[in-house]
Amino acid sequence: MNPAKRHEIFSRLRAANPKPQTELEYTTPFELLIAVLLSAQATDVGVNKATRKLYPVANTPQAILDLGLDELMDYIKTIGLYKTKAKNVIATCQILVEKHNGEVPRMREELEELPGVGRKTANVVLNTAFGEIAMAVDTHIFRVSNRTGIAPGKNVDIVEQKLMKFVPKEFLLDAHHWLILHGRYICTARNPKCWNCLIADLCEFKGKTPLPERV
Repeated sequence: MNPAKRHEIFSRLRAANPKPQTELEYTTPFELLIAVLLSAQATDVGVNKATRKLYPVANTPQAILDLGLDELMDYIKTIGLYKTKAKNVIATCQILVEKHNGEVPRMREELEELPGVGRKTANVVLNTAFGEIAMAVDTHIFRVSNRTGIAPGKNVDIVEQKLMKFVPKEFLLDAHHWLILHGRYICTARNPKCWNCLIADLCEFKGKTPLPERV
């Protein structure tokens, strides 16, 4: 895909959604960190349902530590892998209190030292909470990048590197949100809505889905 196509793709995405936001609900960097931690192999809708009950009770590292593991699990038990996630949240809160005065660090290396926090989670926090340019490649972004031809790659690391290189600088800050939303609602894994896609004429996917026949 040439630079002109990429620029037009992101121009259209920006025009349709000038200020894209994550669908995870949060008010502080810590709330976002915990929400992203809980979102692995879970939907944002499911995470939001749990955090709407949890955060009014405990939305700081110390408050969650005071809550304790068992009570925390009770709040998030509707989320997949909740036992493992609860242990990671408690361990993360412990580190935040002991090493970072209860604050979420802004350094990638320090974020990735937190239990359950990998590169993708760190990228989301850096980009969404702190407004830094970072590309968190999840399954949606990986699919869209490969299917459209924007940044094809065999694994998430390659796709991340290519996106950081090929996405025009003026779009880099919000590109993560545009791509994830596009993958979630239009360029879906099964039966992508190519007939309702605002970048269909620029996309290099050969097997575009035709407009469904009306029954």
